Amino acid sequence: MAARKKQAGPWAHGALCRSFCPRSSFHILRIYAYTARHIPAAQGHTEKNTPRKGVYRLATAFLRTVILYLLLIVGLRLSGKRQIGELEPIELVLTLLISDLASVPMQDFGIPLLNGVVPILALIALSTLFSCISLRNVRFRSLVCGEPALVIKDGQIRQEVMHHNRLTLDELMEELRGQGVLDINTVKYAVLETSGHLSVLLRADQQPLTARQMAVTVEDDVFLPTVVINDGRIMAENLRLAGRDENWLRQQLQKRKIRHARDVFLLSVDESGSVVCQLKEDAR
Repeated sequence: MAARKKQAGPWAHGALCRSFCPRSSFHILRIYAYTARHIPAAQGHTEKNTPRKGVYRLATAFLRTVILYLLLIVGLRLSGKRQIGELEPIELVLTLLISDLASVPMQDFGIPLLNGVVPILALIALSTLFSCISLRNVRFRSLVCGEPALVIKDGQIRQEVMHHNRLTLDELMEELRGQGVLDINTVKYAVLETSGHLSVLLRADQQPLTARQMAVTVEDDVFLPTVVINDGRIMAENLRLAGRDENWLRQQLQKRKIRHARDVFLLSVDESGSVVCQLKEDAR
């Protein structure tokens, strides 16, 4: 009993801690001591699984990239076949937003993939809706996409139109030079399209003569060629559309002393029956 009372005295270890530390501080010390005993084991466990987690993160990054890439391809295919320089304002904004939304889930694994997929699908649906409305409503199309602007008329530059469209004189001259126009007086009309492209129509005396103007009758010898062999691969559907079969193709190859179709880089035929054949460089 005396020993217990002596341990319970004011100089006992537990009593001493309680006497100098508040109750909450004492609990914090106990938690700290417990954590210090268990952290090394936890750290060792984490380091042991680091390679596995690294492989998992790489696989996750790869799958995310593939999914978002395919989604972007579908979105761009739905938006049309325009080049970047020919995009309407609404299409350009759509492209920039989709690319930005797709880059975030690729880089930050803490963000769920759906947080990037859902906004992209919403933008694609919104763009498709706007396109359908634009086809039916001219006023909405002019509001969203803008209207063409006549920049040059009869060789005279319309400065107000240039200021309204924020088109500088240097940019105008650059566009004219790109189309082979060096003298503004030769321009009948120059129209700034909604895509930013400048369409130039020269005066009648500056345009090349045509067969109709010269009252000359010419034979229509312009035909669209159909590619039958593309880099060694036989295009069966194109062969059928051209009205030819494999026997005709075999005869064409034998006529040119070609053993295999895989040695042909290009073979095309047009409506007049003219055949163009070029071998691969390593097969010559």
